[in-house]
Amino acid sequence: MHRRDAAAGYLFIAPQLLGIITFVLIPLGLVFYYSLHEWNVLANTFTFVGDANYQLLLRDPNLPQVLWASAVFSAGLVVLNMSLALLLAVLLDQKLKGIVVFRTLFFSPVVVSLVAWTIVWSFLLQANGGINGMLAMIGIEGPNWLRLPSTAMVSVVVVQVLKNVGLNMILFLAALQGVPKELYEAARVDGAGRFKQFRRITLPMISPTILLTSIITIVGSLQVFAQIAILTKGGPGVSTTVLVYYLYQQAFQFNFFGYGSTLSILLFLIVAVLTFIQWQMRKRIVFYEN
Repeated sequence: MHRRDAAAGYLFIAPQLLGIITFVLIPLGLVFYYSLHEWNVLANTFTFVGDANYQLLLRDPNLPQVLWASAVFSAGLVVLNMSLALLLAVLLDQKLKGIVVFRTLFFSPVVVSLVAWTIVWSFLLQANGGINGMLAMIGIEGPNWLRLPSTAMVSVVVVQVLKNVGLNMILFLAALQGVPKELYEAARVDGAGRFKQFRRITLPMISPTILLTSIITIVGSLQVFAQIAILTKGGPGVSTTVLVYYLYQQAFQFNFFGYGSTLSILLFLIVAVLTFIQWQMRKRIVFYEN
């Protein structure tokens, strides 16, 4: 009976296990293998170079700027996305007539095609686009948002925030609706104001959701590609060249597949370290009711 139960358990997890092996572990191993080689598709050569690509990684003059752009993009996206999502969730957690319409409006960009959304914003943010047209109506001359280093990164971050803020908003809204109302009633009896209720009750009770959304948002921000490719192509200069786009350039534009694989390993390590740090922080910042 024990063997039959074990066999049944393995059968149930077999599809997921096969998926992980096929689409995660094997590709990860191949990427590491390719990072030890120089693969020139055009010349049809595949040469073992050892740690040469990793030495090139340490000497790459563009890498510090690329990592800085990635950090700025991730920090801006995470702070704006989660702050705005929590604010919207608190405002929409009300029993008011028509509130469902507003929830739907804020969530609707999530289901819109990413490419279509980005293309529309690329037109709006041009020098003669819709944003500057609205600013001109009130006497303000807007810049060419996507062609200036001072505004390009901000524009990309805002476009991404508006696209995905609805997803975190729904997660926060679900968490808020799961907070026991008796806690607020007891706090009001004790004389606690709304801000104190939010700080002492709401935030601790939804902290598991905050941890989840932070991990999802940070990992997603480090994997952004389509927005950069459509809006700025990494420019002006390398001011918006994040690590994934730089990886794409090296591997698929310059045909340095070995070095592109090395950059993939670097991206994997960054995501793994950040996820591990956040997971360890849960012991201090996450409140579990049980």
